[in-house]
Amino acid sequence: MSSSPLNILVIDENRIRAAIIESGLREAGHGRVTLVHDVAGIARRIAEIEPDVIVIDLENPNRDMLESMFQLSRAVKRPIAMFVDRSDSAAIEAAVEAGVSAYVVDGLRKDRVKPIMEMAISRFNAFSRMARELEEARGELENRRTVERAKGILMRSRGLSEEAAYALLRKTAMNQNRKLADVAQSLVTAAELLGPGGL
Repeated sequence: MSSSPLNILVIDENRIRAAIIESGLREAGHGRVTLVHDVAGIARRIAEIEPDVIVIDLENPNRDMLESMFQLSRAVKRPIAMFVDRSDSAAIEAAVEAGVSAYVVDGLRKDRVKPIMEMAISRFNAFSRMARELEEARGELENRRTVERAKGILMRSRGLSEEAAYALLRKTAMNQNRKLADVAQSLVTAAELLGPGGL
């Protein structure tokens, strides 16, 4: 984690509990803490504050309240630590699905705030890294498929061997200073536009 101070947003309608969280964070060395007591218009507030981490404390959340917080966590793409007094397995499952990094039941104590927040950040980072790697792997696979299709088009339209088709794609990419997958995509798109026998 970077050494610059974290910008932490605490969302809690109960001012006393919010003060406990704030105090725990400040004692742990976090000076940039913003408290928000009203969840109305919270998405706009988050956009203004641009927090690195969000701590949500819900004393006795009802279904609607939880659902709106889960929607929020899906939208903001930030580490979120959520404290609730009571919960059931369905709510816990929904929290995980929504991407809440740490969901703590029966647990607001000042000394727990910092370690839980740190766990939320590390879980969020690990999850983000996995999601990014998965996205890259999907992209790689998609690129490979496109190159295979482009080779097939060249083999059919120009009577080339697979090696010759690949060599032509590579040479074109190098000449045009483009990625192989981009050249392949252009060829596939052109073939689709021109239809059978067009290339």
